[in-house]
Amino acid sequence: MSLRTVVQAIEDAAASTKTGYRFVDETNDAEPFFTHAGVERQSARFGGALQALGAKKGDRVALILPDNTDFVFAFLGAIRAGIVPVPIYPPTGLGKLAGYLENTLHIVDKSGAKLCLTSTEIKRMLGSVQAKAPRLEKVVAVETLRAAREELRPVKVDLDDVAFLQFTSGSTSRPKGVVLTHGNLAANVRAIMEQGLAARDGVDSGVSWLPLYHDMGLIGFVIAPLYHRNTVTFLPPLLFLKRPVRWLETLTRHRGSISFGPNFAYALCVKRIRESEMEGLDLSSWRIAGCGAEPIRAENLRAFADKFRSVGFSDRAFVSCYGMAESTLAIAFSRAGAGVKTDVVLGESLWSKGLAEAAPPPAVTPRPAIPPATPSASAAPSVPAVDEGKGERGAVVGGRDPNNTTEGPPERPSTIEIVQCGPAFDGHEVRAFAVDDDDSAHPLGDRQVGELRLRGPSVMRGYFDDDELTRLAFPGGWLRTGDLGYLADGNVHICGRSKEVIIVNGRNYYPQDLEWEAGTVPGVRRGNVIAFGTMKPHNDRERVVLVFETAVVDPAEHIRLKGEVRKAVQQSVGLTVDDVVAVASGVLPKTSSGKLQRAKTREAYENGILLGRSSAREVDRLEVLKELAKSQIGYFRHALVGSRDEE
Repeated sequence: MSLRTVVQAIEDAAASTKTGYRFVDETNDAEPFFTHAGVERQSARFGGALQALGAKKGDRVALILPDNTDFVFAFLGAIRAGIVPVPIYPPTGLGKLAGYLENTLHIVDKSGAKLCLTSTEIKRMLGSVQAKAPRLEKVVAVETLRAAREELRPVKVDLDDVAFLQFTSGSTSRPKGVVLTHGNLAANVRAIMEQGLAARDGVDSGVSWLPLYHDMGLIGFVIAPLYHRNTVTFLPPLLFLKRPVRWLETLTRHRGSISFGPNFAYALCVKRIRESEMEGLDLSSWRIAGCGAEPIRAENLRAFADKFRSVGFSDRAFVSCYGMAESTLAIAFSRAGAGVKTDVVLGESLWSKGLAEAAPPPAVTPRPAIPPATPSASAAPSVPAVDEGKGERGAVVGGRDPNNTTEGPPERPSTIEIVQCGPAFDGHEVRAFAVDDDDSAHPLGDRQVGELRLRGPSVMRGYFDDDELTRLAFPGGWLRTGDLGYLADGNVHICGRSKEVIIVNGRNYYPQDLEWEAGTVPGVRRGNVIAFGTMKPHNDRERVVLVFETAVVDPAEHIRLKGEVRKAVQQSVGLTVDDVVAVASGVLPKTSSGKLQRAKTREAYENGILLGRSSAREVDRLEVLKELAKSQIGYFRHALVGSRDEE
């Protein structure tokens, strides 16, 4: 079957009056359902309303919409009108308003958005953004579009046309506008749905709480299901964070068969869902439990499978995924139905030689009076048979090999367990190269660690309005991912980010390994640990710093925890940590999609700011008031004077 644009997919799906989108409301039990025929009608209304506001094919419209229903119809409506939507995450509170407005201004200005569609409440906060973005003509409240009855004027849209701009989450740099065409989307959707998930047209049912301004939630659960007429139930992200059991209850109620989440989501369910809340759950219909968008820890997935096996969950449902925005969404998926597969490698070889050397099998103790047994042929520990989309980044690591101990003399060399993400999709290529191979001329061999680079129809056209950045991103025609990893038997394995590797005495250490070990210490908030290297304060050598969040407030207990963290890292990795910093819960900086930001943490540490952040709720009220005042002034000025095209 030939590739189709998103517009064609919407119109083709409209023939179905049984499948569609369901929206769960956070405040009540309402679950409005729109068939795919209804989705076509609603998106046409929004597209017509945007056209009536003066938007034409190729114009960009920024979408800052906290309500899932508004977002889906506005996004699809813009695409049907040939208008290029630019999703932007909505503010979650006033605590970091100045930073939010700065980031929003950057995206609005960089994209050259002509319109911004948002809620009335958020509109009042955006006055300063509108005042500083020269090409932004109007900020429009979505409430005015809900009742619009404008007819959509059909626009010719081809596979080579830009579908939307996906701005990266900015975990290592300022957000960049990834240009995705309808052809990119169609190719990646085909790879995901047909090869990765073996999706059944009109049969599989998706459930998602993932933010829709992020590529995993947007492409994976709004766009992809259109091509196969699958029903999707959307939950508000905050509803899952407040009550993780609602995710599993929704899967139970609607017999969901496909649902994805980052590593932390599965860990949160294990930690927060009580035994009493599991009564009535039935996860037997969940055949694809995808995991991606952040480093995957096999231990977390095993713990989830162990806890929810009694209510029908199968560990074979797990699919480990690797992806990034620059490749539309997904790059590689592990095989559906095979569960979590890992590669156990020698830590010393990985750190010092950049070689993922398979670890020997555990020694087998011979039985008495029987000749010594031959060691097992398996090169990896037994893993329960039980998939990652960045969103955005799908850096996937495993953790410490469960068969390796840290107490007493080790019975086998220090080992690292790395999650396998499967092969590249058909028609796409993934290879490892030396980081300094600026022409991508010499691909590395099997199990040699290097920077992973990509080619194929899912790879972006480039970064919006930035030719130089685009040129640097494609050495020799291959897309740089910035991820260090290797291929083993054609399967992708991720070790870490190239910019974040810590180098001590000529050995490379991956922050994720240090962070995982620190997270095993009781009192440390697991998943809320950041390790990095810094040349400060003496610029003589790279020092290793580890920062962790804790709910503990006693200073004496902080000292004890720091000592335990140092010990855990030293015993498991053999590395001495130069400085350990304890901060309160919620202090570590994160992206809009919830990823920890190592670069910003390192900057705050080097500037002496980090130690002053004692609480996530500790907000400079004067700065918040100033930002609100500036935004309100800007809002009222535009309300009184009118938008630029009306002046």
